[in-house]
Amino acid sequence: MDLNCDLGESYGAFRMGNDEAILPYVDSVNIACGYHAGDPTIMQTTVKLAKEHGVKIGAHPGFPDLHGFGRRNLQMSPQEIYDMVLYQLGALHAFTIVNETTIHHVKPHGALYNMAAVDYTVASAIANAVHDFNPTIILYGLAKSELIRAGKDVGLTTWNETFADRRYEEDGTLTSRNTNGAVIETEQEVIEQVRLLSQGRVKTITGNIISLETDTICVHGDNKNAVKLVQTIREMFN
Repeated sequence: MDLNCDLGESYGAFRMGNDEAILPYVDSVNIACGYHAGDPTIMQTTVKLAKEHGVKIGAHPGFPDLHGFGRRNLQMSPQEIYDMVLYQLGALHAFTIVNETTIHHVKPHGALYNMAAVDYTVASAIANAVHDFNPTIILYGLAKSELIRAGKDVGLTTWNETFADRRYEEDGTLTSRNTNGAVIETEQEVIEQVRLLSQGRVKTITGNIISLETDTICVHGDNKNAVKLVQTIREMFN
């Protein structure tokens, strides 16, 4: 089972997460590309660190929304979304070239990810941008989502992503962060969630068990307990 984490989300004087402590425990990372977070120096540093640790590098494109950390819905045309994703892929690609490595996957961030999960038009714009940039890149998307469907429709390899630290609704979508209890922060709850996910199941916020295919499990780098959580999950997988 692949374990991934969103990293490289600092920018300027602002520091987010503990990337260096997390990297030894994950299999793949999703690196912010300068729109919702990240800057050129952070991108360069994160690519170097990921390569040093032998971790698969992914692009983490988001809406141009630093103040909202890319978690606010922006209304953009399919062409604008396509161009925006392509632009961010190109930025990360430059750093992978100079570090003699490659982009393994793409995972949209925040509101863009959530919109693509339910809106096929948004999902298709993202999938087409990834395919046109490099059709061998893997597309990470919410399990059962429109993004997975759009990726398959254009011929991309897709990985169903689930979350160790987020609650789910009955339809398999993520519970809104505005809902109390949407983010899981205790180690024991994460252990239980990962145990179920590894079996292709998950407990919803109402307590029911639903099926959910999993290829990769994410822990958010900005979770206050992220380092401990990835250590615990790695021990479970080992």
